Amino acid sequence: MPIVVFKGYAEVEVPIGTSLLKAAQKVDAPEGYACGGVCACSTCHVYVLAGANLLSSAEDEEEDILDKAFDVRATSRLGCQAKIEKDGKIEVEITRESLQAFENEHPEHRGKYVKR
Repeated sequence: MPIVVFKGYAEVEVPIGTSLLKAAQKVDAPEGYACGGVCACSTCHVYVLAGANLLSSAEDEEEDILDKAFDVRATSRLGCQAKIEKDGKIEVEITRESLQAFENEHPEHRGKYVKR
């Protein structure tokens, strides 16, 4: 089974077909999802540091939403849209934007997640 490492937070083994957002939720990694994970915002914006070839390709809708994100890089993906298609190890960095969105969505966790 694929392994997703959320840099500085946790790692999780998930089945093929799982989105990066669902993987994050499985281990309580602080990835935002203000729209509920339906590709309507950019709060699940992450950087894929390794294993991008194991993920689905970005569709036009994802690219359009990423245009609204902060500090977009070549490795940027929306966690709700990036689905694992192959076995292997994927390393993900949760963006500052996503962490702030998570804390806004879950005020009870504010300050709990400090990037290591």
